[in-house]
Amino acid sequence: MARIGLLYDIEREIGGLPPEQRLAVRQARAVPILKDFHTWATAQKARVSGKYALGKAFRYALTRWDRLCAYTLDGRLSIDNNFSERCLRNIAVTRKNFLFLGSDRGGERAAIFYTLLTTAALNGLNPERWMADVIDRLARGHPINRIDELLPWNWSPQAKQKPA
Repeated sequence: MARIGLLYDIEREIGGLPPEQRLAVRQARAVPILKDFHTWATAQKARVSGKYALGKAFRYALTRWDRLCAYTLDGRLSIDNNFSERCLRNIAVTRKNFLFLGSDRGGERAAIFYTLLTTAALNGLNPERWMADVIDRLARGHPINRIDELLPWNWSPQAKQKPA
């Protein structure tokens, strides 16, 4: 746990830095810690029976070692998937509601809506306002060849037109 804590300490220190700088720090400081951890975990795995939970945990970590270390090869990656887990929390919380979508197509459509709304939020938009505006523009005949303008990362609010 202490070794893992050291890795997270490094991540706290470099949070907010550009990806190139995070990568350089990870290469210099995290990679040696990970190499030391790998050596230690390999030795421990040899000492503990694979029938026990601890032995299974060592085997699990060591067989996924490349994935565990992937964040040290790309400064854009996170050390863990906590961000993704938070994004999916709404889906996990409402999963029983999905039983009542009516069909596989309904489930696919719901997945598309959840993805778009979450993407809008990640782009700093009010998802409800964004979706309402997009639906309004589509109803008013927004050109299909310019649909990309309505995606959350391209969208900008349109001034409301007064009825004639």
